[in-house]
Order: sequence, then structure tokens, then C-alpha cells
Amino acid sequence: MISKLLIANRGEIARRIIRTCTEMGISTVAVFSDADASAPFVAEADEAIALGGNTPAESYLRGDAIIAAAVTTGADAIHPGYGFLAENADFAEACSAANLIFIGPSPSAIAKMGDKLAAKEIAEAADVPTLRSVEVGQTNLAHATEQAESIGYPVLVKASAGGGGKGMRIVRSPELLSESIESAVREAEAAFGNGTVFLEKYLDAPRHIEIQVFGDNHGTLTHLFERECSIQRRHQKIVEESPSTALTASQRAEMGAAALKVCKAVDYVGAGTVEFLFSDDRFYFLEMNTRLQVEHPVTELVTGLDLVRLQIEVAEGSPLPPEAVSPIIKGHAIEARLYAEDPRNEYLPSIGRIERFQIDGARVDSAVEAGSEVSVFYDPMIAKVVVHAQSRRDAIRLLARSLASASIHGVTTNRDLLVGILTHDEFEAGSTDTAFLERHPASVLAIPRAGASATRRHAVAAALVGQHQRRSNATVLSDVPTGWRNSPSQPQSISFMTEHGEMHVSYLFTRHDLEVTVDDQPEGTDIHALGDGHADLQFGSQRLRYRVATKGNRWFVDGPDGSSSLVESPRFPTAEIELALGSMISPMPGKVIRVDVGAGDEVEAGTSLVIIEAMKMEHTVAAPAHGTVASVNVTVGEQVQADQVLVVIDAD
Repeated sequence: MISKLLIANRGEIARRIIRTCTEMGISTVAVFSDADASAPFVAEADEAIALGGNTPAESYLRGDAIIAAAVTTGADAIHPGYGFLAENADFAEACSAANLIFIGPSPSAIAKMGDKLAAKEIAEAADVPTLRSVEVGQTNLAHATEQAESIGYPVLVKASAGGGGKGMRIVRSPELLSESIESAVREAEAAFGNGTVFLEKYLDAPRHIEIQVFGDNHGTLTHLFERECSIQRRHQKIVEESPSTALTASQRAEMGAAALKVCKAVDYVGAGTVEFLFSDDRFYFLEMNTRLQVEHPVTELVTGLDLVRLQIEVAEGSPLPPEAVSPIIKGHAIEARLYAEDPRNEYLPSIGRIERFQIDGARVDSAVEAGSEVSVFYDPMIAKVVVHAQSRRDAIRLLARSLASASIHGVTTNRDLLVGILTHDEFEAGSTDTAFLERHPASVLAIPRAGASATRRHAVAAALVGQHQRRSNATVLSDVPTGWRNSPSQPQSISFMTEHGEMHVSYLFTRHDLEVTVDDQPEGTDIHALGDGHADLQFGSQRLRYRVATKGNRWFVDGPDGSSSLVESPRFPTAEIELALGSMISPMPGKVIRVDVGAGDEVEAGTSLVIIEAMKMEHTVAAPAHGTVASVNVTVGEQVQADQVLVVIDAD
């Protein structure tokens, strides 16, 4: 029996495992990197051990240090969560050698299914249909080109040991093959410690459907139905649901049976996911993830099963319970992954301090809370927001409303994109595929609900709450607040930088009325209630209740007409530092992993200058126009800050 469990992971999955262990009476140990020292999961565990370092290679990929932490604390078992060491057969073997229970399948099953090419061969031998694939390397481009031609473009370069969209590149023509392989290898090595990649036939618009499987040590294998994961960005899932709208009952049974064939071929024990591509009423084995998946909550909600609890019970030797062996689908569940990133700016990661984090009306598995720091070192997912309802239509409405009304302050997120997806006619009709975001780009779907007119109202709300707070905090002298003016006819004013440009708000309290203008245009406003952090205002016939928060010179307003982040303009602005003309700056903090140019080089528009690695993804800084490189200000391996000058170009 397990009495103490170490969690070899971080973020929301670590918090989820801690909650389940607490319910089961199991003590928990967290391991953490320097960057995660103040993370919520560290405080919530019964014990915590510092691994040191910041990057995955310096911390969560150090299997020896994690096993040493388990031995030191007297843990009986290690739960790897997902990612990092969850699909590392050597780590699972090392746990067994240290007399630690590994919460997962056998090292043999992990090794067989962890190599995606070997997994395809196993699936083919089990009479499960697959797409043609072949391993390639960086050193033999001729071989890779030959194989790509035989498969037929487009092809997908894919990390053999990977997942989560890392180490994947779509290649549509031969001239892009070499760079795509090189980039995928680098990213796979950084994320998984294994740079092996292969080519696979790429289907342009299939549906991505996966089967949740479970096995125990008593020979029982079962599947817990499917999850539809077709809505993806950069090959990474962002919206998942169960059941899929694509499958008939017979197709569901056929796909489930195929998944169990794969499991039986490797004597599978524990939780796993068999993934398929579904196109023209045919399915193809894609890969098997020998671990829990990020999207497992949707299966939990439609089956009523706690998959983490089942993992632990199976690892303790218990048989799967009847409700897992003969599951029933109940209602519909949808999960949306909330990322700290800007979908309208090439999904650029957003780092910083989260000032407020409140999401109501849904199950929220979060990596953060108010006060948490989003760092540059890990995947930018900060939460999973999940709902369950009797019908898919109700689930869509519940999730869209929960996200739209959320208060998330301090970092840019993909919240508006998620709401745009959920409320799109194509999604509501259930006719989605992996090309959905190519047909409906984020630049359109992620438009904030707060348009210019709503932002004007938000600026008014911020100005009035600010005025209320100043009066409330003012020192009272002779019963007269210090904010009192001897010249009541003079309006007070404040300016904000907003999504729609600068807005100048003026307001004047008369004996009987309130006069408000925004950019010298009247904004008829009545106050029903005003307090510290809230405003109940009426604009014409429309009455709106707002939540208003401030941090330094930033104001955050949330209401039924959307959310706005406003930056209060200083009354006496200081001169900004001028950058040299032609300066190419880093879009975010990160590590320089490649410099492609030198001083004096001639470049064309689109030429790669520097490649930055941040949040386990690569970001290329390219030349905007033809010119000559005047200077290169960084070197490979250097850590850079946002807006740091990387290269200066003398443009023609």
C-alpha cells in the first residue's frame, strides 16, 4: 500500500495529483526548480525538495535527483504526471531498481510505444491501420529527400519521443525539408532529451480522436471511450471534448477495439491513450501516449471516474472496478486550455505576474493563482477550464460564459480565442478538424469582445473607481477630504492607453449631475454604486456592473461587455529611450540558440537573423526588409530580455 507519493512534475497536474492523494490519505512530496519555488503546487504538498536550476534539463528531467528525493523523504511511489519523465523507460526502470512504485506502465511497454516508429509497427502487426512513416536524420539529407518523395508531400517531421506539438514541422516542398528537420531535432532534444525524428504522411484536414485506455495487473483491459482533440494550434490541442460528434456508435466500438488490440500487444497496465486520425470515415493509428493526458478531465466528467485514483489503485495491485470495466457515457464535457500567450501575435508567450485569477462556473485545474509568476522556462499553459452538461449545446454555452466572465489580470492569454472558437458556427455544428484554425485564423477569432465603445465605458469605470479610491484614502482635515476642490467647475481628467489607442476621460460632479466626456465626446453616465473595486454604472439605457482592479499604473476592468487592460498615462511623461534605426529586438525573454547572420551580411525580407528559445518553443526573428547587417549584439547561449536589441540592420 502506498503511504507517501512523490510527484515528478509541476503545475496543474501536480496540484491535481496532490488533491487526489489527500482524498486517499496519501502524503505527498513535490520536487521543484528554482523558477517554481513559489508555485502553488510546492506549498500544497506535504513536503518539497528543491532540484535547482530552471530549465527542464536542469530540474524535472533529472531522474537521478528525483529518485534521490524520493528515497530521502521515504516515499513509496513516484507519479510522473505527463511530459518530462512520464514516458521514459529508463526512469521507470530506475524507480523499480530503487524499490519505488512507478505510477505507470511497465518499462517494456513504455519503450515499445515510446518509439513512435516501433509503435506503428506494433499497431500494423495487430491489424490496426496506420499512416506510412520512416525515420530520418540530419546528416543524410539525400536519404530524407528520397523518403519524403516516396511518401508524397506534404509530410510531417515528427519527434519520435515527443508529444504536445513539440518537434513537429509540416513540410510541403523539398526545399523546406532540411531546415524543418534541423529545427525539429533541436526542439525535440530541448523538450525530451531525444532528437530522433521521422517523416509521416500528413493529412491536411483530418479529425484527431483518441481513446482512453486502462489496464490492470489481473489481465483486464478496458477503454473509457473517446476524446475529440481536433482544435489545435501548432499541433497542440487547445479544445477537447467527449464524446466526439464524428463517431457513430459502431465506429466508436471499432476504434475502441483497435485501441485495445494495441494495448494487448504490449501487455499494457495503467492509464494510456491511443491516438488516431479520422478522415473519410476511416481511422489510422497515430501514436500511443503511455501516461495520463492533459485532457483526461473530460473523460472523468463523462464517466464519473477519477483517473488519478485509478492509476494509484492499479499500481497498488487492485483490479479495475466494475464501473471502469463497463463504463457509461453520461452527458457531454468540454475542456479548454488557457495559455499565457497572444494568439493575435503569432501565439507569442506572455510572461509576468498574474495579479488576479478568477474563473467561475467551471472545473478549473490551474497551475497558477493570483500572485503567481509565469516564467519563460516552461510550457505557457496556466489552466484547464472544463465543464460538464447533459447536452453538448449546454456545455458549449457554460464554457463560453465561464471564460468570457473570467478575471485574468497581468498576462495576455488566449481566452478570447477560446471564446471565439466555442461560439463559432462550425464548432457549434460539431464539424471541426485539425485545419480549423487555418480556415479561421486567430487574428479574427481572438478579437476582444470589448470593442472601442466598450473600452470607452471601461475607461470611465476605471476613472471613477480611481477617483472614489483617492477620496476614500485621503486624510480628512476638518471634515473636508483633501480631494475637495475650491473650483468645482473645473473637471478632473485622466488618460489611458488602451487596445484602441489613447483615451482621455474627463469628469465633473455637479450638485445634481455627473458630466463625463471621453476624447471630448459626451458619455452620458449615471452612477448607481461605486466602491473599492467595483462600479455599477448606467450609460444611456444600458446598466452594467464592472469589477475594477489596479496594480501600479495598470487598470483591469471586467464586465458583461468584455474585459480591458488600461495603462494610466503619466501626467508628466518622461522621454523614452530611442532605439537605433533598424534595431531588431527580442519579442520576449529567452535563450539565443542560433545566430544566422554576421556584420556586413546582406539580407532579404524574411531572412532568419536570430532564433530564440522560450517556453520550450523556438521563435525566429527575421529581417523585415532588404538591407545589410550593421551589427550583431548577441551570441549563442546568451539569455536575453524582452525588447533587447539583437541585430541592427541598415535597410535600403
